[in-house]
Amino acid sequence: METGAERRWRVPPGHVVVKCAGAAAVTALIVLYGHDPQFLFLAVAAALGLNALVLRDLLAPVRLAADGAGVTVVTGYARRRRIPWDDVTAIRVDERRRLLLHTRLLEIETGDDLHLLSAFDLGADVHDVADELYRLRARTTR
Repeated sequence: METGAERRWRVPPGHVVVKCAGAAAVTALIVLYGHDPQFLFLAVAAALGLNALVLRDLLAPVRLAADGAGVTVVTGYARRRRIPWDDVTAIRVDERRRLLLHTRLLEIETGDDLHLLSAFDLGADVHDVADELYRLRARTTR
């Protein structure tokens, strides 16, 4: 998160590096074990998936930005959508526990869309981001 009038939350650079390393490792396995058609199919699928994630992180590293006028979120693969505060109907954190997993997602709801962001997207705890969004929104609606 940056200081100043605008706040930005981005994918942590360390996560991008790990994804790049994974893509490189899978690509190396493709070269080493290219003679096995079943392994080759799975490795190519994994490499394509990891490379798609890395590319998205490089094209749209800032997943959420907010200022006095509203929020900007990444939609689709890497497009950005500007949403004025008046169009934001709810900001909340959804927490779920299933089996051994505990997930937390920041939800930004508009009249026609629901934008979901995880801590991996934001590089921060979703509760902290929600609190900051509440503060920014409260300053502008007074």
